[in-house]
Amino acid sequence: MPAAKPQYKENMWINLLVNVALPSIILSNLCGEHQLGPVWGLIFALSFPVGYGIWDFIKLGKMNFFSALGVFSTLATGGMALFKLPPEYIAIKEATIPTLFGLAAVISLYTPYPLVRTFLYSEKILQVDKVNRALAEFGNQKAFEQTLKIASWMLASSFFLSAVLNYALAEYLLVSEPGTEAFNAELGRMTALSWPVITIPSLLVLFGALFYLLSRIKKLTHLGFDQIFNDGSEPTQPTTKA
Repeated sequence: MPAAKPQYKENMWINLLVNVALPSIILSNLCGEHQLGPVWGLIFALSFPVGYGIWDFIKLGKMNFFSALGVFSTLATGGMALFKLPPEYIAIKEATIPTLFGLAAVISLYTPYPLVRTFLYSEKILQVDKVNRALAEFGNQKAFEQTLKIASWMLASSFFLSAVLNYALAEYLLVSEPGTEAFNAELGRMTALSWPVITIPSLLVLFGALFYLLSRIKKLTHLGFDQIFNDGSEPTQPTTKA
């Protein structure tokens, strides 16, 4: 039997370098009239996250939804800046995407496919089959469904927080006329500050939701954390009692 193709794992530091650090440096320092200029500087800066999204697609061999969303968001920001739309449009765009995700997390609760199962209760993170068997064994399926609802609202709150912070940061920083060196520098500062000001607080809320979900799973299944997490090994078949 041929060996399975190793799964591609994204490097967080390369992600930060390409999507945050390099665009921020270029927008802040290389957009002067005697350098790249405001327009070409903006295009050059945005080429890094767009190129990274395309490279991610080639490595995966299929469309990664979040990479595609990142490319779309980057192109939308660049297009608004190149067409010199008012900065308020960028602020609204920055808030719209996480707001839609938050609404989707809430609405999906009333469908057979809640988003919390994709983001948190996922086979990539947890041994879902083992957890489900333990829930059935102790008769705690209904209690767990309530847990998933609460975790879904916590997940949605992380997106809503991101939307508020995105909008506030864009409104605060983007004050110059689009298409100018000053505006590009402001866009660079917004990109650089997006990690500490937006991403980290949102991740803390997301990790809080994951911790809540894990603690409830541990209580409802009587499994240890080492039995809940997916360590990447092949799942074992349940043994039958004699």
